[in-house]
Amino acid sequence: RVDRQVKIRGFRIELEGIETILAKHPALKEVVVVAHEDELKRKSLVAYLVLNPDFKPTTNELRQFLLTTLPDYMVPGIFIPLRAMPLTANGKIDRQNLPAPESTQLDLEQVFIAPRTKKEIILAQIWGQVLLCDRIGIHDNFFDLGGDSILGMQIIARANQSGLQITPKQIFEYQTIAELAAVAAMEKTIVGEQGEITGNVPLTPIQKWFFAQNLIEPHHWNQSVLLEVSSDVNLTLLEQTLAHLLQHHDGLRLQFVEDGGKWEQSYGKSNNQIPFVRIVVANDSELEDLATQIQASLNLSQELIKVALFEFSGNRPNLLLIAIHHLVVDGISWRILLEDFQTVYQQLSQGNDIQLPAKTTSFKQWSEKLQEYAESEELSSQLDYWLKELKQPVTHLPKDYPEGNNNTRLLSQTVSVALTTEETQALLQEVPAAYQTQINDVLLTALGLAWQQQIGESSLNLDLEGHGREDLFADVNLSRTIGWFTSLFPVNLNLHAGIEVGDALKIVKEKLRTIPNSGIGYGLLRYLGNEEVVEKFRDLPKNEIRFNYLGQFDGNLQLSSLFRPTSESAGVSRSLKGNHFYNLDINSSIVEGKLQLNWTYSSAMYHQSKIEKLANCYLEKLQSIIQYCQSPEVGDYTPSDFPNAGLDSEDLDLLMSQLS
Repeated sequence: RVDRQVKIRGFRIELEGIETILAKHPALKEVVVVAHEDELKRKSLVAYLVLNPDFKPTTNELRQFLLTTLPDYMVPGIFIPLRAMPLTANGKIDRQNLPAPESTQLDLEQVFIAPRTKKEIILAQIWGQVLLCDRIGIHDNFFDLGGDSILGMQIIARANQSGLQITPKQIFEYQTIAELAAVAAMEKTIVGEQGEITGNVPLTPIQKWFFAQNLIEPHHWNQSVLLEVSSDVNLTLLEQTLAHLLQHHDGLRLQFVEDGGKWEQSYGKSNNQIPFVRIVVANDSELEDLATQIQASLNLSQELIKVALFEFSGNRPNLLLIAIHHLVVDGISWRILLEDFQTVYQQLSQGNDIQLPAKTTSFKQWSEKLQEYAESEELSSQLDYWLKELKQPVTHLPKDYPEGNNNTRLLSQTVSVALTTEETQALLQEVPAAYQTQINDVLLTALGLAWQQQIGESSLNLDLEGHGREDLFADVNLSRTIGWFTSLFPVNLNLHAGIEVGDALKIVKEKLRTIPNSGIGYGLLRYLGNEEVVEKFRDLPKNEIRFNYLGQFDGNLQLSSLFRPTSESAGVSRSLKGNHFYNLDINSSIVEGKLQLNWTYSSAMYHQSKIEKLANCYLEKLQSIIQYCQSPEVGDYTPSDFPNAGLDSEDLDLLMSQLS
């Protein structure tokens, strides 16, 4: 019956089907299963039971009984015993008056079962770190604990560091620690050279892209973090911590020199000294000015990292600025650095020896392998794909000032829009399962729909950023390697007017799944290929729009009470004399539980109102996708969900209709 059908984490579930199976257990006299919604709007299955006399089953026993017949997502997370079911005046079970789980004293054995095996212990520790939970049982569900596909990738990375090999597909198929541990493989972790790395390093594609922009002040193009520092911090230990990080992470010692019009990079010498200054400041205005001066003072051939402690008079906390040139750091690198920063300081403050995880594959080895791979026959097979993508007509956002071509950062403006906490949680936890999507599938679908409505064009061609740490080589592990690994590649989307949300999601999802190796091959061919290949890209048009999803930062920026993120300005991180590389640059990330999108443009080209309309339309489209995917009636598969079946969309539609 439709009224007993619910949708949880994207799965359509018939409650009566669960009740029918569970009622076959000899210990149970009556069974009712409902979908309970907590205060955060998260749904979970709850089973209410009336036991037969002389029986006292455990929760685990009932779960295992159901798992012999049903998939894990149809197994209730909570089992509540009752003396009798509440009844209506007509003698039927009154589901509206079943007690809420949190108000019931459970007589059955609690759901929590501690990890027992080595694999379960490793996974429980990792889940606790990533999900910020203190108590993880082997039957706890990853999604019920607030997990999502992005956090799943972080779990995979940390598991690999512990020698436990799992895949994204397994995280979705085996959603409890008990099930995931059963399919995970224990393998020897790949470690890199542990001594000091020296020598020349080939430029990677993204580094060559950077130098190809011919910036006026290429030394001022940084990423930075500003942290509030507790008064309890020992400044001597703080300097020692920073020096050790510079010594341990070789990538921070890379330097760049121009020779005959070509840029070269190599490792500088390790002298255990980090550029660290202490500055007394009076107010926020002075703070921003001084921070900008520090950001602008980096030198490509000498210092690519600087640290400043800003000290305020009175009771105001001090602030710590860490500025690093983008050539040697990226978003994932910052996650590694901030975690190690806290670890090393704590070890020093407790008088312990400094112990960090072993180094993984060096940036040098990665660069050398990329150069070799760029000349391989395997990669050359992608050339036709990328040339075809680039030969599509360039998408233009019509200018409000037709003669406006000034795209310097001095004239840049940014429009910001954001989802609510509840909408963001639904985006991460409920939306992906409906069509087996990843977050970029959803975010780009919303962009395509908004573009079609606001600009009136079905075709949207843009550049998409990826993290670039792709699984290309069996003997490479980049999980703890610092560097700039970003991949940047063109994507063509086409969503016709009036298209249904579900169809749009499937089109974008399938488009992104066809991209070879998540896009890393484009930069390899364009910048590292042989002369003949590079020449093929030389005069092709460039996209004017870029989209980048940076991921979730809440878990990574929750440092100890000694160091906390702050909202004060870290100064200007990139030279205002430089140009933006795109007419419209869209950056998205999740901070403080909310998805935020920043739309950056030149005020010499566009009215603010035009960008605001486009950004707000995007937000409306994204909200409509979230609402659509929460409906129990929607959801479908696409050919990429069955990569070994060799099906196209028509074949799959026919097969699914026959199965249904």
